[in-house]
Amino acid sequence: MTAYVIFDVEIRDVPRYQEFIQKVKPALEAAGGRYLARGGAHKVYEGDWSPRRIVVLEFPSVQAWEDFYTGPIYQGLKAIRDECSSARLISVEGLDP
Repeated sequence: MTAYVIFDVEIRDVPRYQEFIQKVKPALEAAGGRYLARGGAHKVYEGDWSPRRIVVLEFPSVQAWEDFYTGPIYQGLKAIRDECSSARLISVEGLDP
């Protein structure tokens, strides 16, 4: 079942974050993931949430996402991400087709 991953990212160092993006994109794609949204315009309709930069990913399954997230490649790249940004992150399982 498809998994969707939603990041709310606050970037503190844009050039360093761009370095992270350039390195993470091929790793993410190799793990079966793809970007559905990456920092586009967004609007809050209800609640007091104040997201900064929204990133939405799609993975073939929760397991594929978790394998990518906890794996050595992403954890090494996450160290770069953590240096230059902070994030809130969730995953949600998609509906059966």
